[in-house]
Amino acid sequence: MKGNNKNILHEPKSEWGGIWTERKLEAFAKYVSAYLNIMKKYPYWETIYFDGFAGSGTRKSNYKSSVYLQLMLTEQEERLYKGAAETVLSLTDNLTFDFHYFIDSNEDSLEKLKERLTDFQEKSPNDFQFRPGDCNQHLLDLSKAMKSKKNKYASLVLLDPFGMQISWDSIESLKETRTDIWILIPTGVIVNRLLDKSCKLKSSKKLQSFFGLSKEEIIDYFYQKKVKATLFGEEEVIIKVSKPIEKIAELYSERLKTIWKFVIDKPLRLENSRGVPIFHFVFASNNRAAVKIAKQIIKSS
Repeated sequence: MKGNNKNILHEPKSEWGGIWTERKLEAFAKYVSAYLNIMKKYPYWETIYFDGFAGSGTRKSNYKSSVYLQLMLTEQEERLYKGAAETVLSLTDNLTFDFHYFIDSNEDSLEKLKERLTDFQEKSPNDFQFRPGDCNQHLLDLSKAMKSKKNKYASLVLLDPFGMQISWDSIESLKETRTDIWILIPTGVIVNRLLDKSCKLKSSKKLQSFFGLSKEEIIDYFYQKKVKATLFGEEEVIIKVSKPIEKIAELYSERLKTIWKFVIDKPLRLENSRGVPIFHFVFASNNRAAVKIAKQIIKSS
């Protein structure tokens, strides 16, 4: 991708980290508040907060992925982007989760978050768990723990990576658990760019892992065969579907419906300063009322 980076998201730094990051965080915070208020009526459920990409703070330049560099986030903007932990802990008052799990693949980043949450930890009756490593493995562990005692645990999962680190297998493992989940899908900033116009799908394995579909199924969803007239007669060509970014969000939502009973129909669309969608924030739950609340939040965001 190095050769194409100059054409990707040439946004001025000053224009990043404001509107779209705040909208994402605000929507999630509103849902957390509603979730905790509802769950206090059901004290027999032990609640779990799981943040799969929680790390925050300065990152070393050699750690930053190509996607991170394309977004051109300043350190201050990244703290806003990754500010869910502080936001969630700030709004709980007397309401709290029974378990807090903060996951990040970068240990330095996670250690800095731990330092920043010291005051919250000292005031909380519950321990915070800071777990380094692959979020996918931690999701599998979460699923296993929840399924071991199905009528005991209820989790709220936040997954907001910069890229496509989440595999479908780890998402699918949460099936038949009492889990509400918010997932940030890099529809415009990454996935759409992997679905090249020529249908070569050079990153086919990454797309298959992300959607949990075969290469053929992905091609059938995003490409159409058409007959084109040429000087030498008719020729069959493959054309990418119109509005592919929206189609990506639709497909991911459809896939989530194979795991959760209720998935929000219109995810929160996050745009850059030119109005181009770069992410979609998707919500799913096995509780109809939860989706209704999420819809109201997104509608007002």
